[in-house]
Amino acid sequence: MNTTERPPLEGMKILDFTYLLPGPYGSMMLADLGADIIKIENFNNPDLMRISAPFVDGVSAAYAHINRGKRSLGLDLKNPGARDIVFRLLRDYDIVLEQFRPGVMERLGLGYDEVRKASPSVIYCSLTGYGRTGRYAERAGHDINYLALSGIDSYSGRETTGPALSGIQIADVCAGGKNLAIAVMAAYIRRLAGGGGAFIDLSITDSTFALSAFQAAGFLAGGGEPVREGEILNGGAVYDYYRTADGRHLSVGSLEPKFAEAFYRAIGMDEMAAPGLLSREELAASKRRVAEIIASRTLEHWRGVFEGIDSCVEPVLTLAEAVESPPLADRSMLTEVRNHAGRTLRQVASPIRVGGECTAREAGAPLGHHTAAILASLGYSPDEIEEFRKNGAIN
Repeated sequence: MNTTERPPLEGMKILDFTYLLPGPYGSMMLADLGADIIKIENFNNPDLMRISAPFVDGVSAAYAHINRGKRSLGLDLKNPGARDIVFRLLRDYDIVLEQFRPGVMERLGLGYDEVRKASPSVIYCSLTGYGRTGRYAERAGHDINYLALSGIDSYSGRETTGPALSGIQIADVCAGGKNLAIAVMAAYIRRLAGGGGAFIDLSITDSTFALSAFQAAGFLAGGGEPVREGEILNGGAVYDYYRTADGRHLSVGSLEPKFAEAFYRAIGMDEMAAPGLLSREELAASKRRVAEIIASRTLEHWRGVFEGIDSCVEPVLTLAEAVESPPLADRSMLTEVRNHAGRTLRQVASPIRVGGECTAREAGAPLGHHTAAILASLGYSPDEIEEFRKNGAIN
């Protein structure tokens, strides 16, 4: 969308109590699409994302990115005055996101039942590691644990070394954060159609397990369990990463016969262009030969070889190379966002373009940067705001 268009989620008003990565990533997606979001943080126990280096104008670059488009309200949620502020906000902000363990919001007097009394049509999304029900409901967890318990790690990585850590948080972002955004938008559309409010109990582990739909389908239909390097997409075929002579890597996705033929001919393995069915041992031997050939030349050499060949072979780029690469640079996947000090920050743009370019708003700000303005907009007088400050309700 460009700045003259109405953002698709304009009118959606959210109170965001989430922290770290899963919830804030999902609410960032909603903010990028136009939702009005107030991020509420306990200034006595702030979001740990704030201490992630490097820092620009006193704010973590990661925090400024993940929390862009959100105003910052610093409250001590255990203070009765802070709860009064939240309930006044609920007159207008009727979507609540929270990410605490089950029972925390209830003890603060901000659980779904209490909030619904003040805002009957509220959409209340509770994002937790294992859901609000079941034997693991109270358990702590992180991205690595959700991937482990979902079964995905059992068939990811190498036979000899086991599961491999990913460079990004797959469960937190691809499962938890994105499903939060989808769930909230679905409930919002339902409410617009007259369906009323909703309570959403969203588990990151449930969401991670759902990512295994392709692999689980065969197993649930009576097939064997997937194993590391035993499936077509996890190293059991030519589809894999190969090290080059200069220590870089080449990604080979030549699955379909036409792509496989083009790949094998390009590296001089014509005998594999139409090999017929191979035993696992024969396939392993051919992969070793592929690895030897790829390892004999540099990445730049192979980029030249495959430049004009339609074979699904691409270099593994560094982040610095990726931001300048045609698939990202040509599609404006970097955006510029102003921070609280007026500085322009480069950030990753939203990939969701509804009606054109998507322009992110202000970068995530210092804790409580918007507190006074938010309270003034709620009708609190300067004296009342100062009293909240003296009583420790706000920072």
